[in-house]
Amino acid sequence: MTKYITSLLVMMLIITTASVTAQKEISLEDIWTNYTFSPKRVPGFNFLNDGRHYTRKQSNVIKKYDLTTGDFVEDILDGATLGTDFTIGSYSFNSDESKIVIMNNRESIYRRSFKANYYVYDRATKQLSEVFDGDKISYGTLSPDDKQIAFVYNNNLYFKDLTSNVITAITTDGEYNKIINGAADWVYEEEFAFAKAFFWSPDSKKIAFIRFDETEVKEFTMQMYNDEMYPENVVYKYPKVGEDNAKVSAHIYHIGAKGKTIEVDLGNLDDMYIPRLKWTTDDNELCAFKMNRHQNHLELYLVDAKNGFSTVMLDEKSKYYIDIHDNLTFLDNGKEFIWTSEKDGYNHIYLYGMDGKEKRALTKGNYDVTVFYGVDEKNKKVYYQAADRTPMEKRAFEIGYKGKKPRVLDMRSGTSNATFSSTYDYYILSNSTLNTPATYNVYTRRGELVRALEDNKILVGKQKEYGAVPANFFEFTTSEDVKLNGWMMQPQNMQKGRKYPVLVTQYSGPNSQSVKDSWGGANYWWYQHLSQQGFIIVCVDPRGTGARGEEFRKQTYLELGKLETLDMIETAKWLGKLPNVDADNIGIFGWSYGGYMSSLAILKGNDVYQAAIAVAPVTSWKWYDTIYTERYMRTLAENESGYSDNSPIYFADKLKGDYLLIHGGGDDNVHFQHSAEMTRALIEANKQFDQYYYTNRNHGIYGDNARIHLYTKMTNFLTESLQSKDASNNDPIRP
Repeated sequence: MTKYITSLLVMMLIITTASVTAQKEISLEDIWTNYTFSPKRVPGFNFLNDGRHYTRKQSNVIKKYDLTTGDFVEDILDGATLGTDFTIGSYSFNSDESKIVIMNNRESIYRRSFKANYYVYDRATKQLSEVFDGDKISYGTLSPDDKQIAFVYNNNLYFKDLTSNVITAITTDGEYNKIINGAADWVYEEEFAFAKAFFWSPDSKKIAFIRFDETEVKEFTMQMYNDEMYPENVVYKYPKVGEDNAKVSAHIYHIGAKGKTIEVDLGNLDDMYIPRLKWTTDDNELCAFKMNRHQNHLELYLVDAKNGFSTVMLDEKSKYYIDIHDNLTFLDNGKEFIWTSEKDGYNHIYLYGMDGKEKRALTKGNYDVTVFYGVDEKNKKVYYQAADRTPMEKRAFEIGYKGKKPRVLDMRSGTSNATFSSTYDYYILSNSTLNTPATYNVYTRRGELVRALEDNKILVGKQKEYGAVPANFFEFTTSEDVKLNGWMMQPQNMQKGRKYPVLVTQYSGPNSQSVKDSWGGANYWWYQHLSQQGFIIVCVDPRGTGARGEEFRKQTYLELGKLETLDMIETAKWLGKLPNVDADNIGIFGWSYGGYMSSLAILKGNDVYQAAIAVAPVTSWKWYDTIYTERYMRTLAENESGYSDNSPIYFADKLKGDYLLIHGGGDDNVHFQHSAEMTRALIEANKQFDQYYYTNRNHGIYGDNARIHLYTKMTNFLTESLQSKDASNNDPIRP
């Protein structure tokens, strides 16, 4: 930790009075229109089975390359040979690479869901066949034996025999806004992070799927404005806190002459979730996750695919809640599986027997495993990322099944992330820090450097050219004796005796992290722009954030916003005591949960924050979805004070400073309702404020000129709202 703590004296007292070094101006147009500062990234690798070669689509051609040399090997498929206007969108190979599934004309629905045109290309016969000759379909997935492909169309699940071209309907009761088969509803997609809800068995003879009956789920309507006589009403099912969820059930379809579907027996499913289905290595054994509505009791069932009978394999409970993840690997020996859990207070990796009994912890210690990469069964190795040294720093590791002596894949400081070839013989390692963009290198499984892929030296050169100032980590202790981590970015050549305005940036959501030793993307350059205008930029992670163990991140349970707001107020008070900080000009910015926090901070901390920007904020948890909100807060009926005491709309009368409220009118996630209700409350309290609404834009507010428009407004707002004064002559400094 010591290396990351920049002392107050170093940061604020050693202030140069030398002449200002020339800085090339960083403009908002450079960031959001010209993309002058975009780092070079290494596109995702489509690894081939040999573990050494990969493919990449370039100019409508799928090309094959050698990972170890970067040399081009051959063209695998030229889209021009498939038709004059045929475009290869995304693609994937089947198990033996004899076929390619091609998807084009993709049309997004929500965050993960989509529909598209699907095709199967046979490399031996050079024949291309469309999966469904008609409308677009979703989630076309080949069977393991490559003889069939399953997909979802109009809320029903189908499969197509690729030899006979016969399409079979597995379900027929699908109906928009009522019944969904094989695809997730909105809230599962958003909060359990999956859209495809069907899964082939290893022997290709069965398909397991989840059925959603959302008949009783209430509808939400968004109005979209498209230069028509009347706005378009977009209506979809969105379960809000305490309201009905979709009724879910798991089923297994048996492919055969008669084709039959059996329902999986998981006991009582009233107010229950089925957040995952996963086949074991046994052709006739399915694993089904079952979780209660409070999300503090998770059961993993082993299901007999022949009759649907099930038994509990693993049972976990928490006094708080359990996060759903995909870190479950059934080993080929059929006797063991690997699983991650927070049961000892930190997130770690465990080896279990199929009887559900723990054999050993593969990782241990007072740190969190932050990413589970996977398992190399041939060499009995597990790969993962962990914050083993500090919460800010993440390193990639390899460890054996015995759980002894993990090997660090990258000794550099900062944040490392690994991507492995199909055989685990090679891996691509990215590494970045708070102040340096990512580098990408190829290594052998033994850690030998093969070659550099990208070093982003051009962007590093631009940091020097534009006089980018470093951000430095710090730690401070609150009045409640809580140690919080942060980083600070100061204007170049700060002058002694001059007071500077401060912008606090944060997200603050459960298990999130904004204070981390990794590259910050486009906002890094916005902060640099503000620094050039005379702002000090500060970021702090409050209680409830990640990589500090279960107790630290879950102590906000039932009181989302309470401790985080106290910590943001403490942050402003601490900053106000620093020698060059203008305590009368401290602002706070955040998006989504961060907008929720910036709203609470300027209302409950109206004596320390003079300005706040809230983009797409939650303003009362009662208007958000069931799965996310009830995980942390339970229902409104169970926890009325937890909701009311921490909802910005109920504290609108406390506004004293400048408040900028921003929202997208097409936000399907945090509905425009939140900002509309906040507007109502502020007007009722006779409070002046600024507001910007982005027609038809979703939660991300992007596309066309949305980002440059948004960041211009936010920058101007900060410039006008936070005016510092020189300590020597009281002249205003307009950043």
